[in-house]
This record gives sequence, C-alpha cells and structure tokens, in this order.
Amino acid sequence: MRTRLHTIILTTLALTGILGEKAAGQPPDRTGGRVRKPSITDTIRANVYADNWFQLYVNGELVAVDSIAFIPHNVISADLLPAYPMTIAVLAKDNADPKTGMEYANTNVGDAGFILKFADGTVTNGTWRARCFSHGPVNGDTRNPRVENRPIPENWFAVGFDDRGWDRAREYAEADVDPKQPFFDADFTGAKFIWTDDLKLDNTVIFRTTVAAPPDGNPRPDFRGLNDLVPAGPPKGGGRQPPGRRPPSGPPR
Repeated sequence: MRTRLHTIILTTLALTGILGEKAAGQPPDRTGGRVRKPSITDTIRANVYADNWFQLYVNGELVAVDSIAFIPHNVISADLLPAYPMTIAVLAKDNADPKTGMEYANTNVGDAGFILKFADGTVTNGTWRARCFSHGPVNGDTRNPRVENRPIPENWFAVGFDDRGWDRAREYAEADVDPKQPFFDADFTGAKFIWTDDLKLDNTVIFRTTVAAPPDGNPRPDFRGLNDLVPAGPPKGGGRQPPGRRPPSGPPR
C-alpha cells in the first residue's frame, strides 16, 4: 500500500510540473506538449576572446561570431540557454594570408590563442580536443612561404561529430598569447588559453568539448525543442489557435 501511494504521489507531481521543474537534471514541465517559456534568468553569460577570430557553436547551433576580424582584439559576450550534456565547438583563426600563412602584407609570422568562460563554470583547458586545418608558412620558411590545408568537415560543429582521434588542446600561459586590454576587462578566471602544439604556424583550428553537467553544480532546465511545443499560458492574439484549442464560447456580438 505504501508503494502504491508513493507511486501516485510521484505521478501527480510529474503531471503538475513540480517534479519536472525542481528535480536536478530534469527538463521543465512538458505535460500535454506545453512548456514554460525561458526567461533571461535561465541563460548563462559566455565570454570569449580569440587571437584573432572565432565562430562558436553550442549543441550544434551557432551562438556567437567574432564581430571584428582582426584588430583591435575584442571580447565577445553573449547570453545562451545551456542544455546538458552540452557540446561546444569552435572554429578559430589567426590572422594569416590563406596562401602564405603570414600577416601584415606577408612580412610577419603571427601567433594565436583562444580562451572561453561560461557563467556555469565551463572553461577552456587541456581537456578540449583540437585539430589544425591550415598550417603555414610550412617549416617557418618566410622566403618561399606556402600553406598546407586539410578540408574542414561539413558537420564539425554537430553534437554527434566524431573527434575521438583528435589531439588534446595545449594550454598556454597568458604571456605566450599576450592578450590585449579587453581581455582584462572580462571574467576569464579559471580558464586557460588553448591552441594546438604550434601557436605560430597553425592558423585555422577547431576545438571541441562536451560538458556532461553544469560545472557549478546548479541544475538548469532543458529548453531544447521549445519551438516544437506550445508555451504555457494564454496564446497571444493574431496567431492561429493550436490544434484542439477553440476560443471560448459566448453570446454573439
């Protein structure tokens, strides 16, 4: 009898959304295909700094692009809705001529670097995967510079992309990357600069990692697929009524 009563209580909590909202790691209540809309308080802040440029994908969706291609170096901050396990993929580029691998009118071999921190405690470090897709000038030859490229996979940002054969990213000291002032104005505490083993000659790099759960231990609702559900609350005027929902009946006007 006690077991049956316990089952009834759990079922009732799930149907009312209490269990779905408050249990760690559970999505928000989706009973009857309806879900509460996220608010800005459900988001986390992402701070990203790249030498020199990046694209950031989270769970297969593009969430941020560096708005300045080269100089001045800048920090990009964006609010995003996390969902765990969370797959992060980054395409990062140094400012290098695609034919020579050099910069400043082919007079200099540049260096690179990438760092990221999310407000949930996600940070860049040596556990991330990294692979170079453009390298040059080969052997550091600046007299006859040439570049070696490998094709970038079309689905490099996808959740299910297989990066198991990639090397681990290498961590670099702040002095190695020499970040500019905007970096010091943002919160990157605990994050490490990363790149491949060659900070100077590897010019296009993809990083990937998967965050199994919030590093700060704070459970968050999973809002993936929200556009396929009907939000809780009355519908706004002007839109088509969802299937099975009719306007309230009343006396003719």
